[in-house]
Amino acid sequence: MKLIRTIIIDDEPLAISILEDYIEKVKHLNLIKTFSNAIDASSFLSEQSVDLIFLDINMPVLDGFGFLESIKSKPMVVITSAHEEYAIRSYEIEAIDYLVKPIPFPRFLKTVNRVANLFSKDKSPPSDEHQSIFVKIDNKRLQKIYLDEILVIESLKDYIRIKTTSGKYILHRTLKAFTEELPKNKFLRIHRSYTVAIEKIQSIEGNSVEIDGMRYTIGRSYLEDTKQRILNT
Repeated sequence: MKLIRTIIIDDEPLAISILEDYIEKVKHLNLIKTFSNAIDASSFLSEQSVDLIFLDINMPVLDGFGFLESIKSKPMVVITSAHEEYAIRSYEIEAIDYLVKPIPFPRFLKTVNRVANLFSKDKSPPSDEHQSIFVKIDNKRLQKIYLDEILVIESLKDYIRIKTTSGKYILHRTLKAFTEELPKNKFLRIHRSYTVAIEKIQSIEGNSVEIDGMRYTIGRSYLEDTKQRILNT
């Protein structure tokens, strides 16, 4: 397989050193250059192309998200950050993965193997159907959830329960706030207690929809919009 041209952007020398050591252990990664700030990296990418960026978010002058908005052609991106709160935004930029510092080598290797698999297929990031988000479970664990596996999100007052094709997850978020972060063309609020994946709706009958063999009530104030959105889809 062709070597994956890689750069590191991080304002912490120790973080760069650790990633350099990890990359050296992986034969299909070719580290081209490291940067201590996003401005220099942006200038470099205006003249050179790379396949993969290990990107810190919290950097002075130009942060990681601002950097990604500034470049024309975006390669595959792996976020490396000590701050868990940026994980939710990572799916918006279609990041391949989100690694929380300090990064264990086995976790790094798992991500790199996924990158290599994507690179060998088409050298492009995952399609919209395979976008993922990270959610905080039990106030300590970040769990990756693929958007195309979500069936229903149910409100439990100050918590929500996310039902997916592979399991259920409870997290401390409001349904309104969480729904606003999801792609509007794929998810629909049908009730004050439910947001559903439009493509997972199997049938509509009266004021309810069927998903995965279960029926969910459509709220009276949501009924007209729900039926229009579903029929248009």
